[in-house]
Amino acid sequence: MSNDTMVTVVGNVATSVEYRESATGGVARFRFAVTGRRWDRQREVWADGSTSFYTVWAWRTLGLNLAASVSVGEPLVVHGRLKVREEERDGQRRTFVDIDAVAVGHDLARGTSAFRRMAKGEVRQAPGPTTAVPDPVPSPDPALAPSPDQAPAVPAAASVSAPVPVPAP
Repeated sequence: MSNDTMVTVVGNVATSVEYRESATGGVARFRFAVTGRRWDRQREVWADGSTSFYTVWAWRTLGLNLAASVSVGEPLVVHGRLKVREEERDGQRRTFVDIDAVAVGHDLARGTSAFRRMAKGEVRQAPGPTTAVPDPVPSPDPALAPSPDQAPAVPAAASVSAPVPVPAP
């Protein structure tokens, strides 16, 4: 039995998925924004809380499928191992929070998605050219990692696809 801390977080893709092949298989990463919401009794409206940012890492087939399926702003559910690291750079102590994904899917409470199973032996390829990702040891450069006040704006709710028509009986 493992003592890993498993988490499930719901939020929005904050950066493009970067994918690359490595010696141990493909690896993908992206920044994920999770904004808590609460009911404001005085104003009688839902209010956004603070936003937490995570770097999500996905390996092998999951990473390749993520790169082919996910875009900035899309709502996702991410399940994986929580990793909290502290590093000292330029005399400053910084904390990084990563999630090594085990499963990722679109949040169907906020839109629709179409699943496509890959046939056995089918060549899987991420769309477009692969983007350089640091070596398999998750150690993002803090100068490149957006902080909450520098991160790209993430919509509170991504656009929802039109519903799939249901044939009449």
